Amino acid sequence: MPLVRPELTAPATGVRTTWLGHSTALVELEGGTVLFDPVWSDRVSPVALVGPKRLHPVPVDLAELPPVDAVVISHDHYDHLDTATIKAIAARWPKTRFVTPLGVGAHLQRWRIPASRIDEVDWTESVTVAGLTLTATAARHFSGRVRPGSNGTLWAGWVVAGTAHRVFYTGDSGYFDGYREIGRRHGPFDVTLIQIGAYSHLWPDVHMTPEEAVAAHRDLRGELLIPVHWGTFALAGHSWSEPIERLLAAADGLRVAVPRPGQSVTDVPTTDSWWREIA
Repeated sequence: MPLVRPELTAPATGVRTTWLGHSTALVELEGGTVLFDPVWSDRVSPVALVGPKRLHPVPVDLAELPPVDAVVISHDHYDHLDTATIKAIAARWPKTRFVTPLGVGAHLQRWRIPASRIDEVDWTESVTVAGLTLTATAARHFSGRVRPGSNGTLWAGWVVAGTAHRVFYTGDSGYFDGYREIGRRHGPFDVTLIQIGAYSHLWPDVHMTPEEAVAAHRDLRGELLIPVHWGTFALAGHSWSEPIERLLAAADGLRVAVPRPGQSVTDVPTTDSWWREIA
């Protein structure tokens, strides 16, 4: 896997998005830094020795990241909420806030993260961190860690809004008409981070196909699409590169950036078919 060690020392101007594999992305926007769904563990499972294993190393150690203002969690599945990573972040950056959908904060409190560092919100509710407004939006998914589908906690997409720039992150979601309303109310977006992998005809309502990801990007009034939730863990029966090939075939002139894991994207789309070099 052609990993890239991100260069994050110079301050970002505008929006800088660094894909770190799967759904983990670092967004720097107007002086604030947001880390979505951080996962640094080798497996996404309740058991350390079994479950989906990482197909490539994490491109950068946590210690090499700039201080993070907010860790934003979309839902509590193991490939989005990683115990070891959350504990490490809480210890490394005492001022980092954790922003979650309703109920997810209870997991963090069990891991000894003080409630004073956690903001739990419902769909349409917002919090402000480092001058950025973080708004939870509706999504079509489910939740549950020990008992998947128990739905004891909420799941969400997220808007990150500054004064002049906006980013949208889908988390995990099936396609639904609500993206048009999100685009109308909160868009347009400089960047959309949209889930494209781990789809199947067996679960059409909870994960988008690549073609549906394109439709969501259009509904959201996005400028640049950066695909996530692919390439790092094998979570469905499709081939490793199928999601990105289908996305690009459906993109039809849209601006799409496909960074290598660890690569940052600013204004110039990065699409050089690097994944086709991998056997």
